[in-house]
Amino acid sequence: MTSAPNIDPAATGSSIDPGLGWKWRYWSIFGGQALSMIGTAMTQFVLIWWITDTTGDLGALTTAGLAALLPQALLGPLGGTFADRYSRRLLMIVADLIAAACIVILIVLFLTGQVALWHVYVAMFVRSAAGAFQMPASSASTAMLVPRGFLPRAAGLNQTLMGIVTVAAAPLGALAIAVVPIGMALWIDVGTAVLGITPLLIFAVPQQRGDSGNAGLWPEFREGVAVVRQSPLLLRIYALLTAVVLVIMPTFTLLPLLVKQHFGGGPQQVAILESIGGAGMIAGGVIVATIVPKHLVRWILWGFTLSCATLAATALMPPGLFWLATMFWAVSGVTFIMGDAPFTTLIQTTVPNRLQGRVLALLGTLMGLAAPVGLLASAPLGDIIGVRWLFVLLGGAGTLVCLLAFASKALWSVDATERGIHR
Repeated sequence: MTSAPNIDPAATGSSIDPGLGWKWRYWSIFGGQALSMIGTAMTQFVLIWWITDTTGDLGALTTAGLAALLPQALLGPLGGTFADRYSRRLLMIVADLIAAACIVILIVLFLTGQVALWHVYVAMFVRSAAGAFQMPASSASTAMLVPRGFLPRAAGLNQTLMGIVTVAAAPLGALAIAVVPIGMALWIDVGTAVLGITPLLIFAVPQQRGDSGNAGLWPEFREGVAVVRQSPLLLRIYALLTAVVLVIMPTFTLLPLLVKQHFGGGPQQVAILESIGGAGMIAGGVIVATIVPKHLVRWILWGFTLSCATLAATALMPPGLFWLATMFWAVSGVTFIMGDAPFTTLIQTTVPNRLQGRVLALLGTLMGLAAPVGLLASAPLGDIIGVRWLFVLLGGAGTLVCLLAFASKALWSVDATERGIHR
């Protein structure tokens, strides 16, 4: 295993030199995680479409969404605290192994014809729980793998990767289930998980350790919460992002139903829509990585506002204009990333790295709780007004929330790159 650079315990996450060879270390880990994410997203597409095609039921998709979101929300505080207390590298490895083991079990069930809907729900539940430990560990590690000046570009690259994942996963998933049984298609996820783990077995991941001693997990998590609570800027940004997730997250879970019921499409049309949206995410990530925004808060506000508005416009298109709906969906992806990537940079450049796992986990918990609440609230409404008008209503509500945020002087007037937070 390669050695990690020396770290000054008094340094914050924004002032650490990752040492010589950081590019090779960063790109190896980044590339491995990219392949793993493609496999995970492809598997999610396959399983969601299987549920859609098997049941055609809004309630079944809602249950799947809850199974995929709720564990990560509930375990987020524990995962973030673990990421700051224990080896982030080991947490990422174990989480990937658990997720892969779930898929191996599903493969056996599919190939033997014994799979049931609840098996898929359980697999989604366990994989989400593993993600509660993997995600804060991975996000907090980025600030230790690259120099401070590279962080905005790293955030843009990460969002570009998310777009690539979306573009590649949907058509790969549709192709896989078209040519082989679902049980065989799921092997791709196992293979990409191995590729994601391999660089983590080779390279060390630099990490600051907290000085909380034996304070306990709960007091340590509260220390991370205090960072957000004591910062008016972060407090308002967290509230905004939670509100946006609350009103728009159901649209991502229910997208296959919109395609099937409103546009009369199948898995290929879902794949097209998600791929075009992913292309928009790639474009948004490239824009952020190239321009390197200075007024981070303004980018966040404008990005989320436009993303919600164009999401509503997607569903407003009549069935015969599916091609135009895909364009609006793409613009929604571009603008969402242009709002989301600066937020990641805001955290990485202002919060001490020893606290980043907990601060990021808090965000994940808030978003994770908002998402199922939004699903539970919107599902009955969707049965009444239809999935199309549910999309329009939720996109419009998200736009309104973002526009109201412009009235906050604490958000609009702050240049986040010059803002300091308690260290």
